[in-house]
Amino acid sequence: MKISNIETIVVRVPFKHGGPPSGFGGTVWSTLPYLLVKVDTDDGITGWGEAFGYNCIPATKAMIDSVIAPLFIGRDPTQIEPLMAEMFQTLHIFGRYGVTVFGLSGIDIALWDIAGKRAGMPVYQLLGGSNRSDIKAYASLLKYQDPEVTAKVTRDALDEGYEYIKLHECTVAPVRGAREEAGDGVPIMVDVNCLWTPEETIAFANDVAPYDLHWLEEPVWPPENFHGLAEVRMATDTWIAAGENACTAWQFREMFEAEAVTLAQPSVTKVGGITEFRKVQTLAEVYNVGVAPHSPYFGPGFLASMHLIAASRNIASVERLYVELEASMFSAGTDPVAGRIPVPQGPGLGFDPDPDYLKTYRET
Repeated sequence: MKISNIETIVVRVPFKHGGPPSGFGGTVWSTLPYLLVKVDTDDGITGWGEAFGYNCIPATKAMIDSVIAPLFIGRDPTQIEPLMAEMFQTLHIFGRYGVTVFGLSGIDIALWDIAGKRAGMPVYQLLGGSNRSDIKAYASLLKYQDPEVTAKVTRDALDEGYEYIKLHECTVAPVRGAREEAGDGVPIMVDVNCLWTPEETIAFANDVAPYDLHWLEEPVWPPENFHGLAEVRMATDTWIAAGENACTAWQFREMFEAEAVTLAQPSVTKVGGITEFRKVQTLAEVYNVGVAPHSPYFGPGFLASMHLIAASRNIASVERLYVELEASMFSAGTDPVAGRIPVPQGPGLGFDPDPDYLKTYRET
């Protein structure tokens, strides 16, 4: 079996989220964009992956098309570990982080999809199996900066069966609004996307202490300031979570050695794919750090996260971006029911993108 073709596909899907226009990375989003990676083999098996993402999709796509994909053509897709190790080393001159690793992540996910399809079993079985039929999801809200809107969307999510709520807020009022609406006992997390110095973070943590956060996510700038994160962790009783911006297990090792986090948050479309994610899981277990994957996706990256969580012993829930999409990428079986999502049972990742969906939302 050989890889015969690699194609990148951009899709953009309109969505609603119950609040005013919002987004990340310096822009307001009217659609959610995703970069799919389609890997074909000469014996007719096709694997689907997903590479990060959002505003940097044009750069990641160009990196895959012009630099990464040609190196994989003609190679054996069943040799995932040695092939990925070779490619990481070959491409290191172009960066060990950022779009190089994003692109490799997308291809790695597709190779695991091919492996599962070739074996006739879901990826989680290749990863060691699972005794879970579904996984609890937490609602990951967009940024509203308005306590009334935050409270309303929190209530909507709870009424749909979600038991955990994550906010993307950087002021106290929306956090207070969510807590007052949710009541005591509902875990509320806050992600501030690497905003503050350690001293500013500690002040914020003290300000929101009355609202009993489950975890405070990526509070310190820059994200690789692991010693600053450790300083925050020592100064507050709130769990500290981080890692969505970390690439490769090596960077997570630095994080763990600094004792920076209670929870590590590898993102399968950014960290190096399923292969590298598993190494981060093992490291986290060795260093006695929990894992809470970053997974605000709706394509193969989300499916890969589900399989990794299903095959783990110590990951409790999956992140679900709390938006209403105009259409689903997959025909059925990936939407939450009472706050839980079924573990995909089909071969490989379990689902391929719906051809009609691709025809409608593919960027030309």
